[in-house]
Amino acid sequence: MTPSRRPRRWRRCALAVAAAALPAAVATAALSPAAGASVPPPPDGWSLVWSDDFDGPAGAPPSSANWIIDTGHGYPGGPANWGTGEIQRYTADPANLGLDGGGNLRITPVKSASGEWTSARIETQRTNFKPADGRVLRIEGRLQMPNVTGNQALGYWPAFWALGSPYRGNYQNWPAIGEFDIMENVNGINSVWGVLHCGTNPGGPCNESSGIGASRTCPGASCQSAMHTYRFEWDRSVSPNQLRWYVDGQQYHSVSQNQFDSTTWANMTGHAGYFLLLNVAMGGAFPNGVAGHGTPTADTVSGRPMLVDYVAVWQSGGGTTPPPGDTVDARSTIQAESRQAQSGTQLETTTDSGGGQNVSHVGNGDWLRYDDVDFGGTPATQFKARVASGAAAGVSGLVQVRLDSPTGQVLGSFAVGNTGGWQSWRTVPANISGVTGTRTVYVTFSSGQPADFVNLNWFTFSS
Repeated sequence: MTPSRRPRRWRRCALAVAAAALPAAVATAALSPAAGASVPPPPDGWSLVWSDDFDGPAGAPPSSANWIIDTGHGYPGGPANWGTGEIQRYTADPANLGLDGGGNLRITPVKSASGEWTSARIETQRTNFKPADGRVLRIEGRLQMPNVTGNQALGYWPAFWALGSPYRGNYQNWPAIGEFDIMENVNGINSVWGVLHCGTNPGGPCNESSGIGASRTCPGASCQSAMHTYRFEWDRSVSPNQLRWYVDGQQYHSVSQNQFDSTTWANMTGHAGYFLLLNVAMGGAFPNGVAGHGTPTADTVSGRPMLVDYVAVWQSGGGTTPPPGDTVDARSTIQAESRQAQSGTQLETTTDSGGGQNVSHVGNGDWLRYDDVDFGGTPATQFKARVASGAAAGVSGLVQVRLDSPTGQVLGSFAVGNTGGWQSWRTVPANISGVTGTRTVYVTFSSGQPADFVNLNWFTFSS
């Protein structure tokens, strides 16, 4: 990782290493209460597997039928400081963990008069969350990150995640057994990270200790100032299988089975399933790496809770494709790897700012499809894309926008040739014919040569 890249998730279950520094400028979010909401009913064609709405009297612990409360600085026989360098001691104290009486769970880091930080971490009793063959498992939580930003947030590390069941009681088999980070955040930055951990550490197919991840800002209100829904889907209804990450219904990250060798995938998915975790850590490799120094600091404030409205797990009907998800804002940053279908392309880890993956090996006739892109009522008239190219001299091509079909009318395009390398990124704009409403967008690629000519990291539309 270089200083120009935003760090992704650092390993949680093995001894962490120091990260390269990244300055983080964040705005201060206003405090706002979070209203409780019921667990949504299952979408058509789906069934509820498990849920917790966190209803109950203020100060009560979460249901012992659903949750285990972790305490101390690590599992018995496991790595110290939970394997990440985080400094807090987890407790079952109501000051750190309890219902708020309004339908939410509160996990609150607290600094004592002596300077010790305490917080809370819980994990589900169940360890078998896994889709049946031909189905899709959807894990979702509605929560508000600790409402603190800037220097006062240094060291805060809230997370909603899942670990492979063989980890329970072993503590030495990470990351092979798999880890899905559904929501992570550090230092009060208005961003959510979604990450997959797998394989071997360090390095391996999941680039440990960082993992394969992506991040984006929360839609609308900041992650810290409001509730948002964070969702992870494990799709066994398609071949190759897919893993997908969403915030407020907007997909921002995906990983495909064909990115891994069969042993890595089997170790990660062939066991009984996963258990879910919620926690707020303080300090450790991830927040320290982003801050560029140790955290928390003297400026870090105590007592800002993560609020969890509900956690739910659904499964699609046997052999069916999940119903269409929420729309994607055309004016948001649409990650290229979040495509619903493609022809001729591959994925690779990017060194561009933000990390994650880019679409690669793109040549003449290739295309990417993005469903339910919402342009709204004001016509979008410009397309902007983040591209890189290491094509040979004389090799170039067009990046084009079409609607509804890979052979539909071209609304706009721009030409791209060698940019200095396959990871030398630049943002290129193009005018397009005005588009409104919710449409299926195709990004297509045309070239007079058979050679690959471009990589694509993200794109967006504007008026």
